[in-house]
Amino acid sequence: MPHCRSLGYAGARSPEGENALTDPQQSLADLRGELDALDGELIDMAARRQAIVAEIGRLKRDHRQPTRDYSREREVRELARTRARARGLDPELGERLVGAMIEASLTSQERDRLEALGAGAGRQALVIGGAGRMGRWFTEFLATQGWAVSVADPAGAVPGLPWHEDWRQAACDAELVIVAAPLAATVAILEELATLQPAGLVVEIGSIKTPVAPALAALRAAGVAVASVHPMFGPDVRLLAGRHVILVDIGAPGAQAAVRALFEQTSVGLAEMSLEQHDRLVAWVLGLSHATNIAFFTALAGSGRAVDELAAFASTTFGAQLRVAARVARENPELYFEIQSLNPHAMAPLEALATAATRVEAAVKAGDGEGFAALMRAGARYLGNPEA
Repeated sequence: MPHCRSLGYAGARSPEGENALTDPQQSLADLRGELDALDGELIDMAARRQAIVAEIGRLKRDHRQPTRDYSREREVRELARTRARARGLDPELGERLVGAMIEASLTSQERDRLEALGAGAGRQALVIGGAGRMGRWFTEFLATQGWAVSVADPAGAVPGLPWHEDWRQAACDAELVIVAAPLAATVAILEELATLQPAGLVVEIGSIKTPVAPALAALRAAGVAVASVHPMFGPDVRLLAGRHVILVDIGAPGAQAAVRALFEQTSVGLAEMSLEQHDRLVAWVLGLSHATNIAFFTALAGSGRAVDELAAFASTTFGAQLRVAARVARENPELYFEIQSLNPHAMAPLEALATAATRVEAAVKAGDGEGFAALMRAGARYLGNPEA
């Protein structure tokens, strides 16, 4: 049998061979330099793409065409997948890269459209609670439309905007007053506005409507134009496509039409419903999802295992759930408690969640595989898989 040495294996390289090799650290530095240059080119190309997008948006506005063209988006995504595949890349990567650029393009076009229309140009708007997260979202949203925005908030000023220590006089002078305060403070502000009787439109944006209903009625009775809305998204949202704003019918159609006009030139979905319908819906859409994630991270916190240890071996499902739960955990606990405790319809989803967890536990404890599978099949059918 041949010996390794007889096959010409020499073991370690000779000093001459070592000297002939390129320094690996230098090679690594050179390759990293190439990557940095390529990253710079990608950013430059993205900037050029955005400039083209701005021109497309201008042409759309001039010819009264909608901002979003879904058939064109599908075409661009499919082309990205095809090109990625041809280059030996994962088609998903190609689509994600182009998808990020599409979202940036749509956000830019939407902002440019609002700025070009300038619906609030020369008009005064006050955001009470403007230093809060949703308050800041509204200050930016209104400023994009040309409103002269000022802020009243005990937390202090917002950089770049006029600040009022006392909101009362500013509310009397403004054509639009957004109340973006915690629920208890919102009720007190609305009640005082009913006494002040400002001439402008008053809009409250709370997540629960039942507690503010008497104050809204008092404003209507005082002859104040008042509307109630609920943006169904958080303050980090920039692109409104695929998002929704609920317009709550409180018996003030003129005011509701005025607040609708604030959003009509965006890609946000607008839905109208009664106050009771809103709170019933929110109990399931917000209350249940919040409670599910709070229960999830509470269970993990009590597991005795470090989250880094769990995340290191996360499945796709666990990783996705962990990311959502982490975002929930960073939210305002007082607001989340208000959504659970002040909604008269909140208990039904919480009880349903507890019952569902008990049914899963019972099936596992009893070794009831068919019962467990039945729960999953029922869920699949509910979620749109009729073959389950």
